[in-house]
Amino acid sequence: MGYSKHEHALVETSCVGDGTRISAFAHVMAGARIGRDCRILGHTFIEDDVVLGDRVTVQSGVQLCGGITVEDDVFIGPNATFTSDTFPGSSGRPGQLARTIIRKGASIGANATILPALVIGESSVIAAGAVVTHNVPRNAVVVGNPARITGYAGMSGQPAFETPPAHQAGSYPAEVNGVVLHRLPLIDDIRGLLSFGEFERNIPFQVKRYFLVFGVTGEHIRGEHAHKTLHQFLVCVHGRCNVVADDGKHRQEFILDSPSTGIYIPPMVWAMQYKYSADAVLLVLASDFYDPDDYVRDYKQFLALCAEGECAPAA
Repeated sequence: MGYSKHEHALVETSCVGDGTRISAFAHVMAGARIGRDCRILGHTFIEDDVVLGDRVTVQSGVQLCGGITVEDDVFIGPNATFTSDTFPGSSGRPGQLARTIIRKGASIGANATILPALVIGESSVIAAGAVVTHNVPRNAVVVGNPARITGYAGMSGQPAFETPPAHQAGSYPAEVNGVVLHRLPLIDDIRGLLSFGEFERNIPFQVKRYFLVFGVTGEHIRGEHAHKTLHQFLVCVHGRCNVVADDGKHRQEFILDSPSTGIYIPPMVWAMQYKYSADAVLLVLASDFYDPDDYVRDYKQFLALCAEGECAPAA
């Protein structure tokens, strides 16, 4: 079948997949590799050592510098900029470029700027005009300069789990398998407020460890992993943060904005926390001592384990 190019396009590479279309005034250098069914629009410039996967769209005015890998099904909007400053690579040798990697299904808006040597996660969304200075997690939606996470793809238009009023103490199972939101008892009198939780009632496991997360700037996230056997209970004892829980089939967002609100995260639920207020202090109760081997940090591995039946227990 081959590929098609406009007569005014300059294509020096021979590595172009079938079904790819290259428009007028595009320039693709000899060392670039282009996959199948891509759309390379006019006034684009693709340098040596750029790799494009299949079904990639590169809109007008984009310059892809050497050292960029773009995986399948990525959309790059008009005039998106990929900076090419030199940073030490993985070997640490000065002057060696570490690759910029755009993972499968990511979308990069018009006029966005991506700093070098970053990883833009799978199915993430970079808003138009965003300036990306840090790696972007999978599914994250980032906006602004510097870019900050404002949500997660696939949850657009879906409200966060509705937290019951403070006076409605109780347990509220979520759609995500095994996850339970808890409205803890809240006592309000002239002396102030008091909230409490009872082990083996509100916290459904024996606690062996706790840790605190605080001082997290708004553009950063925490978590991004699952545990094979560990149970956790999260309470934002000061300020607020949002929690996203994912069992491989369902994903929900929860707001922790009161010491009387807690969330139980069972084993084999992928969880992340973001939108930390500047004063947020997140308390995490854990069922066991720290064990690095208990972590599942790769989402694809997490999905594979879920497919094998290593899923979260039902609430």
